[in-house]
Amino acid sequence: MSSDDPRAALARVGERFDLNEYEISAYLAVLEAGQLSASEIADRTEIPQPRVYDTVRSLAERGLLTLQESRPIQVLAVDPEEAFADAHDSLEALISDLEARYTEPARETGAVSLIKSRSSILRYVEAVIEAADYELVLSLTPALLKRYESELAARREAGVTIELLVTPAAEAPSTEEFEYRSVATRARARRGITTPVLAVADGSYSTYATQDAIAWDGDRYGVVFNRSALGFLLSGFFNTVLWTTAQPLAENGFEEHFPRRYASIRRCVKDLAQHDALTEGNGSLTATIEGRDILSGEYLTVSGRVVGVSLASDEQSAALEIETDEGERDGETVSVGGRVAALEDVEAHEIYLDHEPTADGN
Repeated sequence: MSSDDPRAALARVGERFDLNEYEISAYLAVLEAGQLSASEIADRTEIPQPRVYDTVRSLAERGLLTLQESRPIQVLAVDPEEAFADAHDSLEALISDLEARYTEPARETGAVSLIKSRSSILRYVEAVIEAADYELVLSLTPALLKRYESELAARREAGVTIELLVTPAAEAPSTEEFEYRSVATRARARRGITTPVLAVADGSYSTYATQDAIAWDGDRYGVVFNRSALGFLLSGFFNTVLWTTAQPLAENGFEEHFPRRYASIRRCVKDLAQHDALTEGNGSLTATIEGRDILSGEYLTVSGRVVGVSLASDEQSAALEIETDEGERDGETVSVGGRVAALEDVEAHEIYLDHEPTADGN
């Protein structure tokens, strides 16, 4: 079947299974008995005698029954495997084609997409997980954690930093039952059922849904954000509201590999606080910031040595200080904040870190 012709396949499958009430009753009666006359079919079903012949002839034309010309006419069952062979093949091909279309959510269609079925929401969550190149934050129920365990492990293996929230906490598997470090850089659990299901890849591509929408199909919905300015809304909500009110489960700690890339300045600063390159004699960290000037709105790139970090105790604000080494700001110390920064000089959209060792290689 051509992958661009699912409509015709749907029509073929629908035609095969479009049986009315009389046809269903007659077919099942003959299937159970193997062979019946028209009067016997009428006796075993609620089909009026005058309608029996039309009904069984319709089924015979579809290849579901055969008619044996005798007196009286005998109606014989056809092996279902043979009767539905063509429908089975069409259905398998159709499912394969529809699944290919269904599992490839289109990201380019708009900034925001509304999704209204549980299965679609789950597909988008998976798509966001698989799209992450360097940073992923997500909130999952224990059942979804199990569902996406292999996908998360693959992203961790690829070097993606993952912050995982499991909710409700009462149902989260213990660290003895589940190896959180294999699927997340940091994992926490949050109490209650009010926490939404969400996933944000690299601070941009993201999806959001309530736990009700995941629990069953109905009058529920999810939202997909395809652009970074909107994905930041979910990332900020996760960082400031959800993550800070959750209890730690497991943490891998700082991973010593450079260069590194961040969409979240909070995550960047937390890592730097654990890294000794900011202390004398251990080389230096350099940063390249892509963002914009908070006063003029001009998009810019700032590069230089990291000379300071700050992180509020509630983790709701974070900043870097960069000693610049090029351009008009050469030699200046520039303060860098996250999205919608107001107190710093630069609003960071992406942060690239690298480590310059000392002369002795440390």
